[in-house]
Amino acid sequence: MANSHEEVVKSDAPYVTLKSNPRLRSLRDFYRKLKRNKAALVGGYLIIFLMIVAAIGPYFLSHGINDVDYTVRLQPPSAEFWLGTDHNGRDIFSRIIYGAQITLLVGFLSVVLGGVAGVAIGIVSGFYGGKIDAVIMRIMDVLLAFPGILLALAIVSILGPSIINVVFAVAINSIPAFARIVRGSTLVTKRLEYVDASRALGASDFRLIFINILPNVLSPLIVQATLSIATAILTASGLSFLGLGAQPPSPEWGAMLNEGRGYMHDSGYIALVPGLAIVIAVLAFNLFGDGVRDALDPKSK
Repeated sequence: MANSHEEVVKSDAPYVTLKSNPRLRSLRDFYRKLKRNKAALVGGYLIIFLMIVAAIGPYFLSHGINDVDYTVRLQPPSAEFWLGTDHNGRDIFSRIIYGAQITLLVGFLSVVLGGVAGVAIGIVSGFYGGKIDAVIMRIMDVLLAFPGILLALAIVSILGPSIINVVFAVAINSIPAFARIVRGSTLVTKRLEYVDASRALGASDFRLIFINILPNVLSPLIVQATLSIATAILTASGLSFLGLGAQPPSPEWGAMLNEGRGYMHDSGYIALVPGLAIVIAVLAFNLFGDGVRDALDPKSK
């Protein structure tokens, strides 16, 4: 009976068990490696928590983000105002919850825009090489020569202060890192035998790039994207703190930190709360990104 059962399984190809699926097996191996890194798990749980708070938190708040009430201004944390009130009598807890939406949206959106542009530039540069590669990489070198926050500061200064311009500035700032990573992986992958075989069979450049090369550069891209979100959040908060990002009365965490710095001696919690929120978000993505990098490393055991 055992032999006949094995023959049925082997002959019935469409009904392969989930255990033998290579993609599911890879995901299971990835999660097993990630689970060994306790810090990465903490970071992952924090990210999930922040996303849940940003998604459904505003529906459970009893105070509006811009409900000005000077009769309760600078109130310390209490049962009614869990994190106190600011200099305009607004509930800090409500503003922090709403600010999570803005902060995460800026982080994800800027990395997606920068990642898409960087991947396209890096693949074209590495795949075609020659003068195209030389010109593109020199442009990337020029962008990398500027400190990240300084480059973003210059772009926002030109475009004008707004949260949309901050997204574009952070996205442009992240393009060189993605481009160089993808270019390096493309240079290695395009010389592999299966790519040469596909080219010999008449595969177009489009097919070679999207079918043969792009799937093999996803691992470093995932790691870079995870770590870039932390950098994007920190850069966007810094620009808002300087008055070049989200403008009052927006509850963006960097803008809240800027508004609260004048009350640090008497009501320090006004600046402390958004500052801690930024630290927690950046730390969560950094911890998770380090864990993903270790889990996707083929040399790790």
